[in-house]
Parts: sequence; C-alpha cells; structure tokens
Amino acid sequence: MKSKVYFISQKDSNNLKEINIRLKLLLDKSGILNFIEKSQKCAVKMHFGEEGNTGFVRPEHLRIICDAIKNKGAYPFLSDANTLYRGRRLNSQDHLKLAYEHGFSQETTGAEVIIPDDTRSEEAVAIEINQKHIKSAKVARIYIDSESLLVVSHFKGHILTGFGGALKNIGMGCATRAGKLAQHCNLAPVVHLERCIGCSECLKVCPAGAICIQDKKSIVDSQKCIGCASCLAACPTMAMFIDFGAGDLVQEKMVEYSLAVLKNRKGQTGFINFATRINKECDCWGMENPRIAPDVGILASMDPVSIDKASFDLVNKACGRDIFKETHPDQDGLKQLKLADRLGLGNLDYELIEL
Repeated sequence: MKSKVYFISQKDSNNLKEINIRLKLLLDKSGILNFIEKSQKCAVKMHFGEEGNTGFVRPEHLRIICDAIKNKGAYPFLSDANTLYRGRRLNSQDHLKLAYEHGFSQETTGAEVIIPDDTRSEEAVAIEINQKHIKSAKVARIYIDSESLLVVSHFKGHILTGFGGALKNIGMGCATRAGKLAQHCNLAPVVHLERCIGCSECLKVCPAGAICIQDKKSIVDSQKCIGCASCLAACPTMAMFIDFGAGDLVQEKMVEYSLAVLKNRKGQTGFINFATRINKECDCWGMENPRIAPDVGILASMDPVSIDKASFDLVNKACGRDIFKETHPDQDGLKQLKLADRLGLGNLDYELIEL
C-alpha cells in the first residue's frame, strides 16, 4: 500500500509570508499533526545550522509549526544533538547560543530550545538493534523518551550520502557524538602529527586510557579506543581526525540508526521536508554553499522513506536530471531509501497529494 505524501509548491523561498501561508495550509489539510495528543510534549527535531551557514529551515516557519502543535493542546520544544566535528555546535552550551543567534528563540518560535548533553550518561541511551553494522545504537535519550516526535528537515545535497532529508535528520541527527563517530568511521581517531603540539588535552579527556604521548606527540591505541570522540572535541589544533568511510557504508549505518530511533515510535512520528534553498552540501558546513536546484516546495508525511523519495523525485523533475548524482557522482542517495524500505521504516512507493 502506497504511503501518502502531501505537497504544496513554493517557488520563492525568500517570501516568508507566502511560505507561511502555504505551510499553514499544508498542516491543516494534510492532518500531519493528528498523531500529537493533548498534553503531550512534542520534540521537534531540527538542524539549527552551523555558524556561517544560512541554509537551515528558518525560525519563522517553526513558529507556524509550533503554534499548530500548541493549538492541539500539546507542548513543542525544538532540539538537535551535538556534532562530532569542531565548531559552534560541538557542545550543548555553545550549540544553544548559536541556535539563539540564528533566531530560534522562544520569542520567535514559540518553543523552548533543548540541546541534550550526551557527556552526561543519563542523557544518552543504547538501543539494541542487532543489524549488519550496528548492534547497539547510541542515541540521545530525549528523542526516545519524547511522547511525540516531529522531524523537520531541510532537503539538500550531501557529500557522503548524496542527499540529506528526513532519514539523515533522524539517523545521524539523533545520534550521540559516539553514535555519529560509529556511523562515519571504521577506525579510531588518528593524529595529524604535524599539527599535534603534545599538549595532552586529548589524553586528559580520554575515558579509556587509549592515548599516550610519545616524542611530544599524541598516539591513539585503536584497540583501547571506545569511539567516544572526546579527543576530537578537546584538541585545540584539530590534530585529531577520523578517516571517513565510504558513502555506501555511511548510508547503511545511518539507516540502521534511523531504525533504532523509530522502531518503537510507530504512529508517534511525523515528517516535514522543506525542499527549498536546496544547497550542494549539508547545513553543517560553516559557510554558504551553492544552490543546485530551484525551490520546489514543502512536503509532509508519516513515512520518512516516502517523503525523502518524493522530495528526491520532485527536485530532480524540476532540474530535468538527477542533480544529486551530478553534484556528488561518487554517491547514490537512493541506497539509503532502498535499505530503509527493506528494514520496514517506510515505503518507496508513495501517493503524492498536491494541495
């Protein structure tokens, strides 16, 4: 049976007033928020954008979404997990400040912003899934415990996964830092020796005793490393780095993490994709990156696979070619959708309902 994907076109992402009128219509006509019950706390999974990037879904649109949730008598809050790489979203305090700087204040959006701190054991949880690559997924507890979850994603290109949409927002976005490292890397962090100054900051924070100093340089024992990524955050010269795995492998792990987040959330999760301001790379990039497609519109569904497939199809139709494959020829983003379909996360077949 095909999943329903509701779609409303939008050709000008700079017209905030017009987008919000159409967004409200999409929410009203699609019934995408019907799963949210009165008095529930609803986590709205976001990406607040890295410093220097403005491609993220704008806070003015979140106001419309959060007001609609509150009209149901529920309590929305905006949230994202911290990043693996160095930047303003590396820890909860700086991440929260950046979210405010990008306009995601309670005054603007009508909702509190909560950034889980996975350095605290009580804010992380291991989900047993026993899949091909991931046996136990490390996820921010807030997304598992929330009574309802609305995933609001900016659909765009991605250097490792071809494109990023709902599945990436869930699988990569809800993972702890250790979970993100597990998805990106098969190896323990290694050291750019020319950058290492032997300051021992990495050694101080390593909980596994996997780092030592030899000849005034840091050395990582991969047999002892537990993949927590604490050393990456602590290194002041960015000497620590990870060897990124192939895109296919990253996609497979990402989808397995999506399974961990969604496996006990049937009927408790909805998805909205903004296929506007479609950039070449992820909003994690701390810079503006080029647009690769015209604005298409906004989509809503209860199925993460269908909404990503519909977004993919609509963008490519607008371009007249597979713009994601053209932009990232080494990646095939459809692999994430096919695996998610096989794992039962959703359907590749969908019914597009244009409003």
